[in-house]
This record gives sequence, C-alpha cells and structure tokens, in this order.
Amino acid sequence: MFDEEYDYVYHSLRRLGVHTRDLEDVVHEVFVEVWKNFSKFDPARPRRPWLFAFAFRFASTYRRLARHRLDLGGDDDAPATGPGAHETMEKKDAARILEDALATMSVELRGVFVLYEIDETSMKDVAESLDIPVNTAYSRLRLARAAFEAYVADARGREQAAQKGGAP
Repeated sequence: MFDEEYDYVYHSLRRLGVHTRDLEDVVHEVFVEVWKNFSKFDPARPRRPWLFAFAFRFASTYRRLARHRLDLGGDDDAPATGPGAHETMEKKDAARILEDALATMSVELRGVFVLYEIDETSMKDVAESLDIPVNTAYSRLRLARAAFEAYVADARGREQAAQKGGAP
C-alpha cells in the first residue's frame, strides 16, 4: 500500500497545507499510523478516502502546530526553461493559485473540497472519511466552493489590474 499510495498521500498532504520541506516526514508518519490501524481497514471500502482521513488528521495537527515553527523560507522550485516551458509555467501558475486558494480555507473546508472536487470521492465517502454527517459535508463543500471562487475572482482582478498598470 505504501508504494502504491505514497504519491496520493503526499499530494493530499500538500493540498492540506503541509509545507514541501516537511512532506516526506509527514507522509511517513501517516503511513506509520496507517500500519498501526490496518486491522481496522475494511477492504470492501475504497482505500483512498480511508488514507485521506489519516492525512487530514496529520495535516490538521501540522497546521495547528505550524504557528510555533520558524519559517525558513519558501519552497525552491527552479523556473521552467526550454521546450514546453510555457505550458509548464501555466500548470505551475494554476497549481499555485489552487494552493493559495486552499490556504485561505479552514482545514475542515479544505478537507471536504480536496476529497470531493479534486479526488472525486463520493460525498458519502467524504463524510465517512472525515467522520462528519453528510449534510455537514455538503455545507462545508458549499462554503469551500464559495471561498475558492472568491479567491480566484480576486486573483484575476489583481492580475488584470497589474496588466493595466494599476494598483491591486
């Protein structure tokens, strides 16, 4: 399971706000906890929502404790160059906007949004994974979508103002 789902847990934690420099450690912590609880796994159920529940709890703790950490700088991604660089930059810009929009959401909203919209998990499985009622999950999804749309609209407005030479 570790080999098959490492990337999924890694990207889920990233979307849930775990800093790149800490991702590998947190992924391993998640899988240690998964191993401890493997006897509780129901093989008749989808694996990814079950794993996401662990990632969600670890990301929640990570974010709560992050305020006590010293920020050592941003993530280092080298700029793309060469053939296909334009498409690569567009994908990175879209990923950055998604990450920034997710960062504006509470971890509760972010968890529902990531599972439902990005991972395409059924709402029943979302609610079960996060141990919340289905109606609460739908409510959080509605709020998360509104927050996401507001962030994207604001980002587009800032971008258009910058292109026209105006202040954001």
